[in-house]
Amino acid sequence: MRCVMKLSALFFMISLMIAPLARTGEATVYKVPDPLAIGPFPVGVTSTVFIDKSRTDNFTKEPRTLVTEIWYPATDDARQKPKNKYSDFIPAEARTQIDALMKLGFKTSLDELDKNFWNDAVRDAEVRKGRFPLVVFSHGNGGTRSQNTFWCDYLASHGYIVVSADHTANARATIIKGRVIAYQASERENSAKDRPRDVGFLLDQMIAWDKGADKRFAGRIDTDRACAAGMSFGSYTAIVVADQDPRFKAVVAMSGAPESHTNLMVPSLLMLGTEDMTIRAAGNARIRDNHAAHKGPSYLIEIKKGGHYSFTDMFKINKNFGDGVGSGKRRDTGEPIEYTPMEAAYKIINSYSIAFLGYHLKGQKDYLDFLKSNHWPDTMIWEAKNNGQSAGK
Repeated sequence: MRCVMKLSALFFMISLMIAPLARTGEATVYKVPDPLAIGPFPVGVTSTVFIDKSRTDNFTKEPRTLVTEIWYPATDDARQKPKNKYSDFIPAEARTQIDALMKLGFKTSLDELDKNFWNDAVRDAEVRKGRFPLVVFSHGNGGTRSQNTFWCDYLASHGYIVVSADHTANARATIIKGRVIAYQASERENSAKDRPRDVGFLLDQMIAWDKGADKRFAGRIDTDRACAAGMSFGSYTAIVVADQDPRFKAVVAMSGAPESHTNLMVPSLLMLGTEDMTIRAAGNARIRDNHAAHKGPSYLIEIKKGGHYSFTDMFKINKNFGDGVGSGKRRDTGEPIEYTPMEAAYKIINSYSIAFLGYHLKGQKDYLDFLKSNHWPDTMIWEAKNNGQSAGK
C-alpha cells in the first residue's frame, strides 16, 4: 500500500511538471492544456460524402447529399507533413468553376489563396489513437463547410473531432458528382428545415463510423459527448437542433440565434459582434435574449469592435472585407471603424471555446477558472450565468 501511495504521488508530481504553463505574466498553472495555446495534437483533415436516402433534396430532386469535411487529432508523424491547401477542399474537376466564382465574389484566385491561406491540418493524416468528443459545425447562409478552419483546426488540436458539411443549395458552392451546385436564395426556407436534420444525420453517421463503418475512426469518436455548433444561419441551426435532439450535450453558437429556444438547460456558449452589419441590432438582440432566457449554464461573448465575419475565415481570403474584417463603418453612426484584428478575435473565440467544451463536454474542471473572467475587458463583454460563477463585464 505504501509503495502504491508513493507511485501515485510521483505520477501526480510528474503531471504537474509537464502541465502547460499559464498565460505569460500570470501565476496559474493549468493541469489541462492552456486554452490560449494551440493544443498538443497535430491535426488531420479529410473529405467524405454522406447520402441520406430517407430524404429527397428539394433542389436536386435526389437523395439528400452532404459533402463533408472532418478535422481530427492526428498521429505525431503529421507534424512533418505539408499542410492542407485551400484548393484541397475542392475536387479537381470543379476547380476551374470555383476559381471563377472566387474571382467574382472575393477578387482572388485559387492560386493566390493557396499561397496566402493558412491552416494547421494535414490532408488525410492518420487518425490518432484515443476517444475524442464530437463537434458538428453548421456553416452560415451562403457559406461553406470549410469557412471556419481557424476554429476547427484549434479544436482538433485540443482533442475534438469536428464534422462540417455543405448544406446543399444553401452553401456558396457544393460539388456533387462533378456538378457545381451554387447557392440558391429560393431554397432558404427549405434549408431552415433541412439544416437541423442534416446535423442530426451527421451525428448518426459518426455513430456508425465509431462502430466501424469507417475503419480509420472506429472506436475514436465519443458520440455520447456531442456538441452542436455553427455560425450565423448555422448558429440558428445549432440552437434549434439542440432543442430537437437531446443527444447534443452542448451548443456553441456564433453570430446568430432563433427568436426563441426550448432547450433552456443545455450548456451554451453564444457569441456576437457589436457592430454586426449582417444580422444588425435585431439579430444581436435575439442572441442576447437567448442568453437571458437560458436556465442552464450560458455564456455570452460580445466583441465590441466585431462584425459578422469576425467569426469566420474571411480574414484569410480578403483582409479588408468589412463587417468585422479590416475597416468599415459603425453600424449605427456611420463613423469609420477599425475592426478587432483577426488574431485577437480568433484568440478570444478559440480560447473560450476550448474552456467551455473542456469544462462541459470533457468534465475538465480546471477550465472553470478561465470561464470565470473576462480576459480582454477592453475588447469584449463577457457574461456567464447559472454555473456558480459571477458574470464579468
